[in-house]
Amino acid sequence: MNRSLIIVGALALLAACNKAPNADSTAQVPAAPASATPDANPAATIPTPANEAAAPDFVQKAAVGDMFEIQSSKIALDRSTNRDVKDFARMMITGHTKTTAELKAAIKTSGQALTPPAALPDDKQSALDELKKADAKDFDKKYMDAQVDGHQQALDLMARYAKDGDVAAIKDFAAKTGPTVQRHLDTAKAIQGALS
Repeated sequence: MNRSLIIVGALALLAACNKAPNADSTAQVPAAPASATPDANPAATIPTPANEAAAPDFVQKAAVGDMFEIQSSKIALDRSTNRDVKDFARMMITGHTKTTAELKAAIKTSGQALTPPAALPDDKQSALDELKKADAKDFDKKYMDAQVDGHQQALDLMARYAKDGDVAAIKDFAAKTGPTVQRHLDTAKAIQGALS
């Protein structure tokens, strides 16, 4: 019972956080508290690999992460029978579609000649294929395990680029996206725990 309440509460919080601002609203969204910024993540203290401090590599990894989350979540909507998992999958499709659009806008603002990839690399496509083939009884766990791993990697990527990235507009995107990824990760962990 308590796990269900925690999951429902986390999903409600995420739904509220992911609502679009009113179209007539001109107020700026308040900055997240310091504890929710990507730099609060322990990964921010790990030196940024050179290939993640360069905008082309960051854009590649961030876009691939979004694509994998969206595509794996579409599979979850089709295959899962767990309401919490399906609700999470819907939230991932909406959330990662939004961050993909925001990444493209940041690239445009930056003036960089960068194009996010249009297809998953082989390793991510293989992971997606494995998820499609997972036994029905194991599907929810495999999906949520992939979501926890993927969101932790994305959070680490956002934190490091927000700290050490080489293009200001894309650094801003990483800094603003980190707290959303953290909320997704927290919810994914709660659902993962409830499935165990």
